[in-house]
Amino acid sequence: MRQSTTYQGLRWVKYILPFYLFTFLPFNIQAQTQPEYRLEIGGGVGALTYLGDFNSNLFKEIQPMGSVLAKYRFNPRMALAMNVSYGQLKGSSKNAKTYYPTISDYSFKSSLVDVGMRYEYNFWPYGTGEEYRGAKRLTPYIYIGIGMTIAKPDNGEATTQTAVNVPLGGGVKYKVGDRMNLAVEWTIHFTSSDLLDGVKDPYGIQSSGLFKNTDCYSQLRLSATYDLWAKCKTCHNDKD
Repeated sequence: MRQSTTYQGLRWVKYILPFYLFTFLPFNIQAQTQPEYRLEIGGGVGALTYLGDFNSNLFKEIQPMGSVLAKYRFNPRMALAMNVSYGQLKGSSKNAKTYYPTISDYSFKSSLVDVGMRYEYNFWPYGTGEEYRGAKRLTPYIYIGIGMTIAKPDNGEATTQTAVNVPLGGGVKYKVGDRMNLAVEWTIHFTSSDLLDGVKDPYGIQSSGLFKNTDCYSQLRLSATYDLWAKCKTCHNDKD
């Protein structure tokens, strides 16, 4: 009886094993050989808000903004991103909570170009989970960088202003498909200039630090990118 049972079991294995090999193995091989991409390129749209002497509310004087961007992934957790953005800053003394004795009614608009580079860190490994074991399609991330701001106010004493800015922020990214990515992020840009609004500090206070008593702006952006430059699967170094 025991030999008969063993024989029947072996017969089932003989029929099931080929079925498993031809049905499931191709999918496992495909999952392990899906490429890991190094580069992302794309664009984004969003909202820009000036923060300075004539506005201290993130939800006032919101202006449209557009960006083009590229990212180089070192690995599923870290990336170096570069973007060029164009938008407009807007403010008014009516939005200021502080009384300025020398300014009664002032408003401005500034066209703005932002060029920046930043380091991104994902809280979880980012990917489809098929090109990198344990990767997640959805992950929050944070970043910090360095950039340049070019602003041209239409009012006040300033002409075109060029300043250094430090972007600091975070967001959430989601891999929609094997090569498509969506991200929502918020950034605050600390700049080295107090003339993005066309007016130096209304009280005439001299700044004692690089980013002290200067103008800032925030950026809320939705972006879409496409993956390029597949990593070499047969190479033995992480740079290819």
